[in-house]
Amino acid sequence: MALKICIVTDAWHPQVNGVVRTLTMTVEELKKLGHEVTVIGPDQFKTYPLPTYKEIRVALFAGQELFLKLEALDPDCIHIATEGPLGLAARNYCVQRRLRFTTSYHTRFPEYIAERFPVPAALLYPMVQWFHRPASAIMVATPSIERELQPHGFQRMVRWTRGVDTDLFHPRDEGFLNLPRPLMLYVGRVAVEKNIQAFLDLDMPGTKVIVGGGPQFQQISRKYPNAVFTGPKHGEELARYYAAANVFVFPSLTDTFGLVILEALASGVPVAAFPVPGPVDVIGDAPVGCLHNNLQNAIETALQIPRDACREYAMHYSWGAATQQFLSHLKPVKQLEQQAAA
Repeated sequence: MALKICIVTDAWHPQVNGVVRTLTMTVEELKKLGHEVTVIGPDQFKTYPLPTYKEIRVALFAGQELFLKLEALDPDCIHIATEGPLGLAARNYCVQRRLRFTTSYHTRFPEYIAERFPVPAALLYPMVQWFHRPASAIMVATPSIERELQPHGFQRMVRWTRGVDTDLFHPRDEGFLNLPRPLMLYVGRVAVEKNIQAFLDLDMPGTKVIVGGGPQFQQISRKYPNAVFTGPKHGEELARYYAAANVFVFPSLTDTFGLVILEALASGVPVAAFPVPGPVDVIGDAPVGCLHNNLQNAIETALQIPRDACREYAMHYSWGAATQQFLSHLKPVKQLEQQAAA
């Protein structure tokens, strides 16, 4: 049966990040299955630049307008993807009307905030748990994140993994970049929460290539003139950067999954990362990368890994399978209302 699905998210185009890519691919797959999907994002409201990250704009004071959109849409299912202003407004709408809804935990939000402001992450977890508490299901990407959230009182957690576009991301001519080898690639936001300086501070032969933009782009690119900063890349051009690398470096300590890890592996590129949630779940003990508390050791080990093994491993992840998981966890919005009436 075709469903009318509404996804409310504070992360949407023109933002470029893993949450936006995940939601974009999920919407495409849902539509292929015949479902009607409406995304309510910041692009539909008056927005304001996010403090410390002006490239991201948030929709403040949009509650009433959001309520009217949801009333007019009358969806079968509501999924709230983020804990931002739109997510909070959608949560309030559902709670006030006793409607069922689902949420997802894409970012280690307390740690993300703690990186930017002098607030301990431990003080923020009760707020995040409060946000998700009424949800009929909280979708998390990995077992590690589920185990991390359980002591903070999170319940009704279900698994929603990720996929990768193996048609776009695949091995190509490594000669695309004529730079001293080995070529060590980072793809993602140039932002403090990505721990990118742990990578850039390493004294290693070869070339560090940073693909992406963000609030610290100017500051960090000036500080590390020996690294190559390309700015954001998309589509075929991004895929060529991946395939040209000898190793993909993922220094983040706060991501819940790391979609870029799968994109690198699909491109035939081994991964070096810290042994934290995200890399531990995606790679684990698989011989396609190295997870080590010493990032330089991880890079040196990953450089020895055969490229064919990486591509083969990534082929097990598909957006079709991930979307079926998402779909199976959605809840009909009317159920609580009917139960209350009964």
